Amino acid sequence: MRDWLRSLFEGRPGWMNALMLFSAYMAFVYVPWDLFTKPVAVDEEVWFGIRLTGWAAKASEPLHWAIYAAGAYGFYRMRRWMWPWASLYVAQIAVAMLVWNLLYVEGAKASAFGIISGAAFAGLAAVLWRARPRFQPPPHSLRERYGEWALVTGASVGIGAEFARALAREGLSCVLTARREDALRALASELEQAHGVATRVVAADLADAAGADAVVDAVSDLEIAILVNNAGVGYAGRFDKQDTERLRAMVQLNCVAPVVLTSRLLPALRERGRGAIIVVGSIAGRQTLPLHGVYSATKAFDLLFGEALSIELRGQGIDVLVVEPGPTATEFQAVAGEIAHYGEPASNVVRLALESLGRQPSVVSGWFNWLRANAAGRLLPRPLVAWIARDVVAVQTPKEML
Repeated sequence: MRDWLRSLFEGRPGWMNALMLFSAYMAFVYVPWDLFTKPVAVDEEVWFGIRLTGWAAKASEPLHWAIYAAGAYGFYRMRRWMWPWASLYVAQIAVAMLVWNLLYVEGAKASAFGIISGAAFAGLAAVLWRARPRFQPPPHSLRERYGEWALVTGASVGIGAEFARALAREGLSCVLTARREDALRALASELEQAHGVATRVVAADLADAAGADAVVDAVSDLEIAILVNNAGVGYAGRFDKQDTERLRAMVQLNCVAPVVLTSRLLPALRERGRGAIIVVGSIAGRQTLPLHGVYSATKAFDLLFGEALSIELRGQGIDVLVVEPGPTATEFQAVAGEIAHYGEPASNVVRLALESLGRQPSVVSGWFNWLRANAAGRLLPRPLVAWIARDVVAVQTPKEML
């Protein structure tokens, strides 16, 4: 419990932790009480100095709740969008406190309280305005934070290729590994010409039992600072219609390879006292997923493995992150045998991952994916969620695999 509390409050000044706790209190205690318990006849709210009473006040309270819930989450995760909105909202409170006491409460004491409280909130708004750097990614480049070389698996296309491009922009030299050597060499040439970094191509099949060890042996002379366990594959369809060898290869690629790579490269990271490990999971790992059952199980493995590792390595200079995208515009759908459907750009997933690295153990890409990954499983019975998921996946699965 003590370690959890320390991790909860670290990385922010005390006054910001106080705001986080206050926002959580308002979102989960006061505003629900205000909304559901306070009589309509006595309910009052002031927004930008405009007084609302009765049902008008009640109607504004869901927005009030959303703002404080967003504030609690934003402070907890130190999200970029907290600036300037936190400062502007507190400035609105300063106006409301001043106007409320000057116009709607009689007496000199009320006026004095309005002036004092308005000035106090205006001061807090100014402090939040100046706190912009705290809501931005760390000022140093990834190379300065972690080291020179990154190893990206599944780097030939999709999320892996975007990780390589983003890391090269940060000045990191890249080891690119996947099965298709021609695609890797094309990407390596692109990175060298665009960013002036060194590259190394290691063609390997991580679905093979010896693939991960072969990759590590091929980079034994390099100090790998960032490991991106991205290589993975899906397989859509009813389990009894799926090929056993493809299933075996999927478990090897999605689960065994990240464990072996991490296990063999981690000792050097610990010895140097800095580094990063990124595991590309999926929102499929957050729930039962019929017609993608083995795939979702492998991604649940990745999530639990990465989150556990992040706790074990906390305070040792090594950051661990599991990034969980939803459907993404890559080759994944075609390789998995899915019917083509919408996917977010791979660059969005990578940008969020690198922004979140060192700030949290896992992150879901996209607010709608977050809702799908969390809200349904927490609000609905698990069997019902599984049946709903089955219907969604069935639309994306060829009829011959149903």
